[in-house]
Amino acid sequence: MNKLFFQDKLVFLIYFVIVASYGYYIYRKKKKAVTGTHDFFLAEGSLTWWAIGASLIASNISAEQFIGMSGNGYSIGVAVAAYEWIAAIALIIVAVWFIPVYLKNKIFTMPQFLKERYNETVALIMAIFWLFLYVFVNLTSILYLGALAINNLTGGDASQFHYIIIGLSIFAVVITLGGMKVIGFTDVIQVAVLIIGGFATIYVALTVVSKAFGYGESVVEGFNQLLKNAPDHFHMMFEKPGPNSTPQQVTNYLTIPGLLSYAAGIWIINLNYWGCNQYITQRALGADLQTARKGILFAGFLKLLMPIIVMLPGIAAYVLHQKGMLQQEMLVNSKDGTVVADNAYSSVLTFLPHGLIGLSLAALTAAIVASLAGKANSISTIFTLDVYKKYINREADEKKMVWVGRVTILVAIIVSIMLTWSDTLGIGGAGGFTFIQKYTGFISPGVFAMFILGMFWKRTTGAAAVAGVIVGFALSVVFNEFAPQWFGHDTLFYTAYQTVENGKVVWEIPFHICMGLAFMFTMIVMILMSLAGPKINPKAFVLDKEMFKVKPGTLAMIVVTLLIISLLYVRFW
Repeated sequence: MNKLFFQDKLVFLIYFVIVASYGYYIYRKKKKAVTGTHDFFLAEGSLTWWAIGASLIASNISAEQFIGMSGNGYSIGVAVAAYEWIAAIALIIVAVWFIPVYLKNKIFTMPQFLKERYNETVALIMAIFWLFLYVFVNLTSILYLGALAINNLTGGDASQFHYIIIGLSIFAVVITLGGMKVIGFTDVIQVAVLIIGGFATIYVALTVVSKAFGYGESVVEGFNQLLKNAPDHFHMMFEKPGPNSTPQQVTNYLTIPGLLSYAAGIWIINLNYWGCNQYITQRALGADLQTARKGILFAGFLKLLMPIIVMLPGIAAYVLHQKGMLQQEMLVNSKDGTVVADNAYSSVLTFLPHGLIGLSLAALTAAIVASLAGKANSISTIFTLDVYKKYINREADEKKMVWVGRVTILVAIIVSIMLTWSDTLGIGGAGGFTFIQKYTGFISPGVFAMFILGMFWKRTTGAAAVAGVIVGFALSVVFNEFAPQWFGHDTLFYTAYQTVENGKVVWEIPFHICMGLAFMFTMIVMILMSLAGPKINPKAFVLDKEMFKVKPGTLAMIVVTLLIISLLYVRFW
């Protein structure tokens, strides 16, 4: 564990002062944010493309990536980078095809999309669902995992855990109350700190690996030693397990089931998250089409860097541990004397000199605070525009709604503090990443089917949309929890594998395959129901080819991103 010295505290203080000062400067400069709802919630017309891109990444990267993805890097390697690299392609799809639909129809919230395309019933159901999900799952888990990660980084003293919770909450509230403009522009600094701190960490990790094998302080040689000593950690595709496969090989396949992962599951996760999620799309909904597109594509480019920052430290920890180092560090919080993979990132940080520890703390704090602020703003936006204005006070003026939005932010943060204080929801026991996936992954197939058909198939009906959400959720539960027992371990649609979960031997279908199957059958149900309706639904959006044309500069950004991803997959296939 690390103890903060004066240099670390000074670096962190400088980071805090810069972010707070810049946020206040933006707030004072953009005084209009006090009274304009579209300005407060969406920063309409104010965010530049680079601010949109940076804000998307700052909101996306948080403690679960730093801790969870580094842990996956330790246990399975570069294959986990698929989430980030496929996200870059998903962002291209969102920029070219999704955003034009939203902007042309003046969509500001996801419930509004559902109301305009389907009906108020669908919109209200999903607005309430998203509010509960964002407050009780996302906001709470980000705060809990963030406080836990910072507490571990700064010494692991249980007595300071609650102070960290309060400190993160206050920091996030100060930024969020300034509106989306303050969030968007301060996120630029947050991402800069995140990237600089992340690269500083991996630089030190690689030099430590290089020294451990007798090659001096060489980043290049450190990376070469990772390739040499952990070759199994540098393959994107896992083979289907056989009778002689090890438990780790089965676990790897359950996490990323080879090519089948790319058939549907990982696309559903990414397209639903980046294209149908208020928390994310909100950054681009206040801009014009070209600015929004450039910002989203810039975020896609930044996603290519994220595995270096959050996954490589895990592989470095694995190689060092195999070398006989980090033996005690990887056992922290272990209940049975086995390695805890999620300790990988904090273990690597023990090698940082003082000053850089403060920078890494600032990077982690930046990721957590940006995610908290973004999520709180989305909660405020949905409640104010889709619940309060429509069902509680239809006569509310702009100033009143901004005030309600700010009160909503405070209430959401207070609720999350109460739930986090004693880990009421059991996030720590379930594991943070598992907790988030458990409650968001089940709904993704139905929500994504509802959005994709609503955008691009004019025949889709409101009844089909409601059925899609219900069927998608039900099928996700069936495939994840009951299918192996009900239908057998090896069928035409899936193969289940034996694994150990909470000390019990269970049969499990890879999560990505479950999502793909749930999505496929949900689409079939929605299409069959919609075929019984009119050929063109009266509420269908009007689309034209001009909406989806891209300018040469935008096309160049897309081509460069795709070329880089192609090279990465060729190298690490």
